[in-house]
Amino acid sequence: MAVVVRSGRSGGGSASSSAPRNFFSYRIFVSAMFTLLFFATASVLFSSHPAHFSENSGMQTTGRAYMQRTFLALKSDPLKNRLDLMHKQANDHIVLVNAYAAYARKLKLEISKQLKMFEDLAQNFSDLSMKPTYHTALFETNEPLDEEVLRQFEKEVKDKVKVARLIIADTKESYDNQLKILKLKDTIFAVQDLLTKAKKNGAFASLIAAKSTPKSLHCLAMRLMGDRIANPEKYRDEEPKPEFEDPSLYHYAIFSDNVIAVSVVVNSTVKNAEEPWKHVFHIVTDKMNLAAMKVWFKKKPVERGAFVEVKTVEGYTFLNSSYVPVLRQMESANSQNLYFGAAKDANNNIRNPKHVSMLNHLRFYLPEMYPKLHWILLLDDDVVVQKDLTALWKLDMDGKVNGAVETCFGSFHRYAHYLNFSHPSIREKFNPKACAWAFGLNIFDLDAWRREKLTDKYHYWQDLNEDGGLWNSGMLPPGLITFYSRTKSLEKKWHVRGLGYNPSISMDEINAAAVIHFNGNMKPWLDIAMNQFKHLWTKYVDREMDYVQLCNFGL
Repeated sequence: MAVVVRSGRSGGGSASSSAPRNFFSYRIFVSAMFTLLFFATASVLFSSHPAHFSENSGMQTTGRAYMQRTFLALKSDPLKNRLDLMHKQANDHIVLVNAYAAYARKLKLEISKQLKMFEDLAQNFSDLSMKPTYHTALFETNEPLDEEVLRQFEKEVKDKVKVARLIIADTKESYDNQLKILKLKDTIFAVQDLLTKAKKNGAFASLIAAKSTPKSLHCLAMRLMGDRIANPEKYRDEEPKPEFEDPSLYHYAIFSDNVIAVSVVVNSTVKNAEEPWKHVFHIVTDKMNLAAMKVWFKKKPVERGAFVEVKTVEGYTFLNSSYVPVLRQMESANSQNLYFGAAKDANNNIRNPKHVSMLNHLRFYLPEMYPKLHWILLLDDDVVVQKDLTALWKLDMDGKVNGAVETCFGSFHRYAHYLNFSHPSIREKFNPKACAWAFGLNIFDLDAWRREKLTDKYHYWQDLNEDGGLWNSGMLPPGLITFYSRTKSLEKKWHVRGLGYNPSISMDEINAAAVIHFNGNMKPWLDIAMNQFKHLWTKYVDREMDYVQLCNFGL
C-alpha cells in the first residue's frame, strides 16, 4: 500500500508542476499569434491605396497625399467623415446633372439653355475641389484638416447642390413630359408596325380564303356527283339541241368550276329577261366538276324555257399544246417555275394558279368554240344580272369586236398599270395612257373577231410573254393587248364592279346597274363576303335544292 501511495503522490506532483508550464506556453502562443496578425494587418493597411472617385462622375483626383493616408492618420482626423460626405453628395448630384444632360441630348435639346446649364453645373462641381485653397488645405496635406477651410468648402458645395436641385426641379416636369411623349411616340410606332404586319397577314389569309375551295362548295360538288353515281339512269347525256347553234337567239358563255356560282348567274339572267325562252347558256367546266354541273341543271331545270348546255373544256379537242401557247408553255420548265416556282410576281402580288387554268383562257377561243354563232355575251361566274340584257345584242359596235365598260379614272387603270412599257415591243405598239376596261360582262362580235384574226394576235403576244417580261399575270393584260383599239366603250350602268372589295359603292349605283360584279377576294359564297352586298347574290340561290342546305352554305 505504501508503494501505491508514493506512486500516487509522485504522479500528482508531476501534474501540478506541468500545468503552469502548459498555461504559460498557451499564453505565449496566443500572444505571438495576435502580434503576427497585428503586424500583417498594419502591413496591408500601410501598403494599400484608397479608391479614387469615379471618373464618370466628373470629379477630379484630389491629391496623392489625401488618397494615401495611413489607417492611423485617418482614424485620428475627425473632419475626414465630413469631407467624405461632401464628396459623396457632390458626386451624386454630378451623376444626376449628367443624367438630365443626357435626357436633353435625347430630346434633341443640344442647343437649349438647359443643356448648357447642366453641363456648366457639372463642370463647376468638378472644378470646386481643384481650387488652390481647397486643394492644398484639404487634399494635399497629411496634417489634420483645417476646420475653417472645410466649413467654407462645405458651404460652397451646399450652394451648388441647392442650385442643381432648383434647376432640376424647374425642368423635371418638362423633361418628364417630353420623355412621356417620346415613349408614347415609340409605342405608336410599335403599334403601327404591328398593325402593318397584321394587315399583311390578314390580306394573305383573305387571299388564301378567296382562292381556296370552301368546304361547303366542295360538299355540294361531291353530293351532286354522288347522286350521279347512285342514279346513272336518271342522268344520261342528251342529244345537243338545235337551239345551241341558233344564231337568232341570245347566247351566253360562262366558264367556271363553281356550281352554285354558275346557277346564280343563270337564274338571275333568266328571272330578269323579258323573253327567257330566247336565251341560251353555254357552260364550260373542267372534267372533275362536269358531273356535278350536269346533275344540278338536271335536278333543277332552268325556268321559263331557257336553254343550258354543259360541256367540259377537255371536249374541245383543238385546244391542245400544239395550238394553245399557254398549254405549250406549261410543258417548259421555265414557265412552270414562273407560275408555280415563286409565290409572288414581280410586283409582289401573290400569284393565282387559276391564271394558267384553261378555263380562264377559253375567252380567247370563242369564235372557234361556237363557229355558227355571230354574237356571244361573256359573263364571269361572280356576277349577278339585275336587268334584261338583250339590248346588248342590238348595239352599234362601230366595227369593234369587244364591247366593255371602261374602268379608268384620272391616272388609274391605264394601260401603263398592266403592261411593261420598258419593253420595246410594248412601248412601240401601245399608248400607256390608253383607258383599260374590264372582263365580267363583254359582248363580242364573233364575225369581226374572225375577220381580224384576233386569236392569232393573242397567240403572238402570249408567245412573246413566255418569260413574263410583257405582263405579270392575269387575263386582263393579254385581253387589253388583243382588243387594243378594237373595244367599244359601254355605258357604266351596264357593269358595276367592286362588290368583292369596295364597301363604299352606293346602293343607288348598284340598283341602277344591269350587272353587278363581285370581283375581288370577298366572294358572296365565302364567309368573308361583305354583308351589305351579300343579299344581292343570295336571293338568286335556289334554296329548294336539298344539297344547298345540307352543305351548310349559311345563306
